[in-house]
Parts: sequence; structure tokens; C-alpha cells
Amino acid sequence: MTGKTPLWVILGIISLILTFTSCEENTTTSVETNDAARDWVDLVYPQLDTENSRWFFFSSANRPFGMVNLSPDTEIHGAWGSGYRYKVDTVKGFSHIHAWQMSGLSVMPIAKPKEANSAVFGDFYSGFSHDTEKVSPGYHYLELDRYNIAVELTSTKRVGFHKYAFPESENIQSSILFNLNTQLGPCEISDGHLQKDGNMELSGSFVMQPTRRRPKPLTTYFKVRLNVPVASIERDDKTKNYLLYLDKPTRPVLMKVAISYTSVANAALNMEKELPHWNFEDVVKSSKDEWNEMLSRIQVEGASENDRRRFYTDLWHALQGRRIISDVNGAYPDNTGDQFRIGQLPLNADGNPKFNHYNSDSFWGAQWTINTLWGLVYPEIMKEFSLSMMQYYQDGGLVPRGPSGGNYTYVMTGASSTPFIVSAIQKGLIEEDLDGIYKALRKNHMPGGIMGKAGYEHNTDIGGGMAHYLEKGYVPYPLPEGRHGIHLDGSGQTLEYAYQDYTLAQLAQKLNKHEDYDYFMKRSKNYRNVFNGEEGWMAPKEASGQWKKDFDPYAYENGFVESNAAQSTWFVPHDLDGLGELMGGKGKAVEKLDQQFKKAEELNFTSGSSHESELHPEYRRIPINLGNQPSIQTPFVFNKLGRPDLTQYWTRTVVKRTFSGLAPNTGYNGDEDQGLMGSLNVLYKIGLFQMNGGTEENPEYQIGSPIFDKVTIRLNPEFYPGGQFVITANNNGENHFYSGKPVFKGEVLNDYAIKHNDIVNGGELLLNMVESPN
Repeated sequence: MTGKTPLWVILGIISLILTFTSCEENTTTSVETNDAARDWVDLVYPQLDTENSRWFFFSSANRPFGMVNLSPDTEIHGAWGSGYRYKVDTVKGFSHIHAWQMSGLSVMPIAKPKEANSAVFGDFYSGFSHDTEKVSPGYHYLELDRYNIAVELTSTKRVGFHKYAFPESENIQSSILFNLNTQLGPCEISDGHLQKDGNMELSGSFVMQPTRRRPKPLTTYFKVRLNVPVASIERDDKTKNYLLYLDKPTRPVLMKVAISYTSVANAALNMEKELPHWNFEDVVKSSKDEWNEMLSRIQVEGASENDRRRFYTDLWHALQGRRIISDVNGAYPDNTGDQFRIGQLPLNADGNPKFNHYNSDSFWGAQWTINTLWGLVYPEIMKEFSLSMMQYYQDGGLVPRGPSGGNYTYVMTGASSTPFIVSAIQKGLIEEDLDGIYKALRKNHMPGGIMGKAGYEHNTDIGGGMAHYLEKGYVPYPLPEGRHGIHLDGSGQTLEYAYQDYTLAQLAQKLNKHEDYDYFMKRSKNYRNVFNGEEGWMAPKEASGQWKKDFDPYAYENGFVESNAAQSTWFVPHDLDGLGELMGGKGKAVEKLDQQFKKAEELNFTSGSSHESELHPEYRRIPINLGNQPSIQTPFVFNKLGRPDLTQYWTRTVVKRTFSGLAPNTGYNGDEDQGLMGSLNVLYKIGLFQMNGGTEENPEYQIGSPIFDKVTIRLNPEFYPGGQFVITANNNGENHFYSGKPVFKGEVLNDYAIKHNDIVNGGELLLNMVESPN
């Protein structure tokens, strides 16, 4: 993702221009014509759900997956409830790093009377108003009321670009505070150092101290250049922070801040390669162009203006949170060993890295979200992330499920990266060293692998209960060895492992590893061992083989990870026929799930309006929670049980009731883990889903009920030959959301499913929408 613009991007832009100027363009209404001619970034609403924000949630001045995610912070303590919080009207700095368990480099422009003392180090916050604020992908503008300073922010991948308009007064000293020793979001920032390298140039470093999740410190390096001279630097003895006094700026002050996790020299190189000039508007435009290209991969027509705005906001969120940690030359921080080292990514013939290295929250639940969206619409991203995870394996011996700071975090449970990487292989995105990849994934599924470690279990591998899983066919609850980490919910873990074993078996079959295929397919049936036939639910099971007493299917985290038994019972994406059999037949399974949806509708299908609401006595008992990963696939379970009409009904109902809001106080009503919920919303709204994460040969997509009249997916020609895939929903509307039998290239799709190879070879999927099911 560095270097020259790929040919396919150039061709795609040309294609868009031709599309927009063609006299044959479908212009069903004047609104559609106007929407087609506008920028997609103008449809994004970045402040969605920011009343419930967490440190890595909000983005403004950043590029897709950029190392720099520059934005204002209104709360700076704790991973949850921090960062940009809409209701807090006080800016406490502008930070460059908002990532999973990583933060840092907070700066604040300050205008103070020249005779004032240095109390500014402990008193520098400023109010601001949303009335004068402007936010769009790649850009942020606000005014610091206390100082009468207008602030503009933008960025490249690795460089933050600031523009400050200080008040013009002889009595005002213009300065910039570098808050290099402070608490920022999830971690303490310490050992901050800043030095002057020249009249307009500085450099420095700071250390992100360990967190419970990220167990090792990480040093961050930075390089700063300004367009005005630095008169002097003051260091405060108490806070150990730095104040830069600027020498009589009579024009807007521009400041470039490049970061690196390897060295100051590489931070300077990042700036040299990505931002050698001083044209702020050019960078804003470049960022806008990059976001437009990404967002325009899916073009929608129809529905309401609000629906289209929310859709592109969801799509934008699907490309957020997970961050690049490698430099432009491929250097990256490797913290997987006993000693920190600087790693080097493999290079192409032109000397550029073959891929970027990433920081990422867990892929837990990704099989129902980014597996499908990235694999179809952004295959180059899915490939890069897969290669990055394999780099962690080369360095540290395990494929991560959520790396941070160049190291494993052991966030959540299971081997959630297996479905992601297997899906990338089955879609043809990765073709080299498949045996080596299989070996790495297999290690994760065996004793000593990552599957045996529960949440944040850094020093042991007991919490995953692998010994029990292999001996008994399930993980007990409670775990007899005691607590080692968190999320020790044995039946939920068993369900995850069984599904992930199935996905690994699919790769074994592809590689003709027949014994392994049989072995892991046998393990994939272990979900049956935690189904309590008398109760009709998955249930917690003790090590003795007895069902846990006082069973309550709605008790939260009573044997199930971030869920209850009612929600997690449907976590059998690889064998819903078998689950239906356990329930007494598909008809009874359908009736049971339909009743759960009817009950969940009373609470808008989610456990309150935010993730922490799941602990609320009422919300935690909801039978379906589409605000967290364990049951987000459930609307499409009906498809696999032979009732596509109920999939269509419930997905449209859920979207309308729960995922159509466009305001700071609403959005995902739960846990938007770095693109997972944004991706889910996109898939619901275009009517495509993959129940088993796209892990079988020639993966299958289930067809739902798109809310738009037309969906056009531009396919990346470097991976897929078809040009574009179109979904047309004729006679679509609020009361016409049931689809007759889908038709693709003249063929009726009786099972409401379409294969990956058919989609990527291009064509049009026709849906005739009706008022009542057939």
C-alpha cells in the first residue's frame, strides 16, 4: 500500500468518470443523479455513536489503516469512554495514535499572554463548540475557544499535518505543548523526550507503558518540522512535558509530525517519503481521494438519503481501528521474543515492502464480518493482514488473534485468525507456501498453541482448557484448574473451537492432508457435547460430565463468552443441519429462533446502547444480541434452515429498528471492535453474508434482503476478473422486502445462495421484491 498508485486504481477512477458522464446512466430520480456526482466522503458521518466512544473508535484526520490517526481528545483516561466523546466540550490535546492498546503523542497549540507564568503545563484544556466544527474522512477543523486558535488536521499514512491560525496580537505568545508524559486512553505515556535539531526541526521519543492486555512497553519515535522558527523550548520539572515557543508567526503555522516504532531516522524517512512538501490543502485532497476510492468500491442507489449516509459511514468504519505499525522501508517493531528487535518485512524488486505490518484487536467474530467484506471488496487488505499475521508467526512462533505493540495480547479466546486466513486462501488471495501456513495454523489448534490461552493469559496456557477439550471433547465450566486469564467460559470456548477446527479441516482437505481432515472434522462435532437435550440449549458442563446446576439460558457469561446460552446456542455455523437435528428438526429450530427474535425485538435486538450495557440486569438477558459478536449471524441462520423469508424479514427489521440511526448517541448499540460492526451493517444492507466465514472450497454467500434498489461492487482486477458484481432489487421498498427466487445469469438460485467464483467473475443478481413471502 506504499509506492506508486496501482494501475487498477487508476483504471477504476477512469471507469468512474466514464460512468458518471455516460448518457446511459441509470437516473431513476434526480436525487440519484446528484448522489452519483458527489463525493462519497461527504456522505460519511464521523461523529456517529461518539457519545459511546472508546479510545480507538473515533477517526477523522487519518488514512485507511494509517499508523497516524490524528484527532482531538476530550477524555484521556481509560480505554473505554475516552478519546473523542461528543458530549464533552473540552479539548485536552490532539493525539496521533488511537489504536488497540496504543496511544501517544498529544500536542496542544496555546496562545497565552507573554507575561503569564508556566502554569499552562497543568492548565491547558480548552472548550470548543460543535457549531464551528467540521469533520470528514481525512480532515478535522475546530476552534479552541480559550485561545482563539483555529485548528485544522489532516495526515498521510504515517505523518500528522497540523495547521494553526493563532490570534494576531503583540501581547500573545504562540506556543505548542508536547504532552509526552501523561495518561492517554489505555496506557501511561512516560520517559518522553524532545530535542531541537534545527531552527524549525525537532525529534523525540516516549514509551507506552504496558497494559494488562499489551504486556510489554513500546517506544515510539517522532520527527517534527515546522514552517516557522522555534524561539525556545521550556521543560516543566513537575510534568516533564515541553512547551515550544514560536518566533512571531505571522501566517498559519504548519507542523508535520511523523512517527515510527523503530527509530527517529525512520520517522524522518516516513516524512520524507510521504510528506516532502508543505501544501496542506493538497494533503486534504489526497486523503479525500484515497477515501473516495475505497468507499466507491460499493455504490448504492435507492433507499433514503439517511440510509445512504449511514451505509457509507458503516463502510468507512469497516476500514478503521486496525493500524499499520511498519515504516515505509518495511522496518517494524518485534516484541514477540525475550528482547525487543527491529524486524524487516520482505521487499519487492522495486525495494518497497511486499505488505504492511499491523496492530489489531482480535479477529474474534470476524468470520461474519470482515472475512466477507474485505475478502470480496478489499481483497488486497485481506491478503496484507494474512501475511502480517504470518510474519508474527515467523517471529514469535504463533499466529496472533489480536497483536498490539508488535506482540501477542491473547485477547479473547480460541484461534480466531484461522477462519480469516483460511478464507483468504479459499478465495485465492494467498497461493504461496500453503503448507507452511497450514503448519502454523495447526500449531495454534494443538497444545501449546494460541487456542489454549484464554483472555490475556500471558504466562500460562491453562485457561483455554485444551487438555479437557482433547480428552473430554469439551471445555468444562468452571475450569477445575482455577482462573488463568479471563473469558473462561467453557461451553462458549467449546463452540468456538469446534467451528475453528472445521475451518482448519477445510484447508487440510484442500492440501490433501486426509488424516488431518478427518481428525479436525471429528473435533468440529464437539459442539454436540455441550448441547443439553433436556433443556434444549447449549449449556455449561462441569469437568465431571454433569450439567451445571441451576441452569438459566439467559444468565450472562455463565459458561458463554460475552453472551448467554440462548445467544450462543446458534454458534454452530459449520453444521446447522446437525444443530437442527439436536433440536428435533429444522422446523422446531426455526420456531425456537423466531421466538427469540420476537422477544429480542422488545429491546431493539441489542443489550442496550453500548457494550458496557450488557451487564445491565435486563439487557444481559436478551435472547439475541446483535451488538456483540457471538450471535450476530443469527438472522441468516434461517436461510440455512430453509426459511429465507425469515432471514429477509428479520434483517430488514433489525436494520430499520437498530442500525439506521445517524447521530452521536446511536450507531452500533454495542461493541464496534475495529470495523466488525461496521462490516456487519454493510453486509446486512447489501444482502450478502457468509455463514461459515467463507472457509469452504469456492465459498458460499447467503442472499438476504438489500435495502437498496441497486448495489454495484467494483471488483479489484488484480484479484478478480469480473469487473463488477451488481445486485438489483426490483420493486424494493419498506413494505416490499421479501425476495422471490434470486436469478443470476438466467439461473434460479433456489437455496438463496451464490458461489464466490460466480460473484468475482461478474454479473447481475436479480431479486424481485414482493410484499409477502412466497
